Amino acid sequence: MGSSQSSASAPGNDESSTSLPQDRSDVSSKSAPGGLRLSTTFGGADGLGQVLPVPLEILEEIFLHLPPHQVVGVCRSVCRQWEEVADSESLWKERCRREGYRPRDPSKMTKDWRLFYFLCKKRRNLLKNPKGEHGMTDWKIVENGGDGWCVDGVMVPHPKETVQLNFVTSYWMCRKSQLIDLEEEGYNPSFMDRFQPEIRISDWCAPRWDCGCEYNICVELLDEQKNPMQTFAPEKVYFEQWNDQSWTQITHVFQDYGPGVRYIHFIHGGKDTKYWAGRYGVRITDSCVEINPAMDS
Repeated sequence: MGSSQSSASAPGNDESSTSLPQDRSDVSSKSAPGGLRLSTTFGGADGLGQVLPVPLEILEEIFLHLPPHQVVGVCRSVCRQWEEVADSESLWKERCRREGYRPRDPSKMTKDWRLFYFLCKKRRNLLKNPKGEHGMTDWKIVENGGDGWCVDGVMVPHPKETVQLNFVTSYWMCRKSQLIDLEEEGYNPSFMDRFQPEIRISDWCAPRWDCGCEYNICVELLDEQKNPMQTFAPEKVYFEQWNDQSWTQITHVFQDYGPGVRYIHFIHGGKDTKYWAGRYGVRITDSCVEINPAMDS
């Protein structure tokens, strides 16, 4: 692992500022979390102890059984040997293998196995209540036209069998939003600025078979003052009347967006195109915003 990676921190932790011990002879007084002593000293004629290091393969195996944040935040600060093992590519590559984290394209080499591991560990949908299982909870209603938003069962099976509910719009524009605070979600500013991981957006929409409708989405990456840095705002999607009600997935990946991203603003919605009373507009579900761990070369 290169020197630029040796000081990298986990996404949810600030980079360690702990300096290495100046006197290497004091290493024997350091113990692993849980009280494991991993090096010993024996006396010399001058009265100074000498360090008898643990073989690297044994030290690596011990680190593989410790919580990953302890390895990064505590173990690597003990001595130079521990730092080298904690930063080694082999340690994090083996940890990924044991926990089932694999690059999207196995034929490519991952740039930083430690970064890849922590991104996989933290990967989750940053949007709350994406399928309407809790009604309109966690969503801010931006527009509630016609008869307004509601939650209903899917009319045709979703590609994901676990998706059984969707949000439904009405005959005037209905839009809702969520503001994601990345630091609150565990992605601190120094991590976002240094690594700029991919941010993947996904949304699913579908029409009723008997009514035309439209769908729109706008996702913004915002700085600390909540000013837009990058925006994904494709053209509206229109569905004709008398259709097969099939689901359409909208996706986008933000890359190389530069330092300063602190929030993600997700807005979507739509309406029917016949202006029929009730809720004949576009149906939306399984919205997703996630930090992508696929750090492939």
